[in-house]
Amino acid sequence: MANIRCDAAVIGAGVIGMSTAYELCKRKKKVILIDKSVIGAGASGACDDMILLQSKKPGILLEMAFRSLELFKALKVELPCDIEFESRGGTILIENQAQLSEMEEFVKSQNKYGLEVEIIDAKELRELQPFVSPNIIASTYSKQDSQANPMALMKALYLASKKLGLEYKSMARPIEISNQLGHWKIKLNNDDEVEADIVINATGAWANEVNALIGIDLPIAPRKGQVIVTEAIPNIGKTNVWSAQYIVSKLKSNHSKEGKTLAEKYGLGFAFTGTRNGNYLIGSTRENVGFDRTTDPEALALLANQVTHFFPVMKKINFIRSFAGLRPSTPDGMPFLGEIREAPGFFIAAGHEGDGIALSPVTGVLMADIVEGKNPEFSIAEFSPSRFSTNALGAKS
Repeated sequence: MANIRCDAAVIGAGVIGMSTAYELCKRKKKVILIDKSVIGAGASGACDDMILLQSKKPGILLEMAFRSLELFKALKVELPCDIEFESRGGTILIENQAQLSEMEEFVKSQNKYGLEVEIIDAKELRELQPFVSPNIIASTYSKQDSQANPMALMKALYLASKKLGLEYKSMARPIEISNQLGHWKIKLNNDDEVEADIVINATGAWANEVNALIGIDLPIAPRKGQVIVTEAIPNIGKTNVWSAQYIVSKLKSNHSKEGKTLAEKYGLGFAFTGTRNGNYLIGSTRENVGFDRTTDPEALALLANQVTHFFPVMKKINFIRSFAGLRPSTPDGMPFLGEIREAPGFFIAAGHEGDGIALSPVTGVLMADIVEGKNPEFSIAEFSPSRFSTNALGAKS
């Protein structure tokens, strides 16, 4: 049994926890990172590589995405290994006039917030994506959409944090958390004990497992996303690709087995991104099915049909594997960032759903500012853990 003293205990070694730990280490805090499994074992290791600005509603999430993109460019230089960051640009495929009208309005609203995005016609699209289906009538295009390899990012954050003094406990599950004389004590399942001035819960879809240890319950739930991986192939286009239906699916909140169609049942949306190694990732679903991380043939068939619908050339390509991840969702689509009102010194950073990779750098900076008592760059009122009709302890406000 070991007794460990630190300034900050970060629970959860996904990309949000890693980014927060790294930022705190940069500020000369003694940090311990705790995970019940290993780095990237949750949603951060079972996702695509998108840093997608076009999917963000105008407002604070888009503003944060702009800042995060700046931070990614800095991380590309300052981290000790390659995170495979690239600004390839992104296109959202439009199939009919109804989608075109909807995306025109969406693009106008994003332009007002400073996003460099436009509608391009079919001819311009084919200069970017020569193999796209002839049925696509138009597309959006933004040169700002980018990508990074999530596993490479977490590895780089870990190595940089370790050099700055980070202590890491893998396969260590908190079983008791208590506040004693203004300090937090965390007992782990390996009998180690951690004493920390502050605790940050960054465990994503599993956040309430940790919250429950101090009697807290927040409306955060797993949302499954299934993804197909192709064999490595030559690059077939210049940008990453999504469908207008993907944006609609992303902005809706509820998908369950009671959907009227298969697409509704699985919350289907099309995302198609190429990796540095030549593999393509084909996604994705948005399913409210609890903690089920299995893939299923029906959903994978839908994803396969989608990619061949938009890119007929993909009928010739082998799919080599599939995976599913559990994204942490909230009722309003906004993450929880901040201190738990009923538990001073206990903070949460979870609920980003599919935006965890994209918003991880800015989240790390925000959380470090918050725990240091500084005024964060962005107002965090919309992310308050107390923003719903019941307070964090479950009592009516």
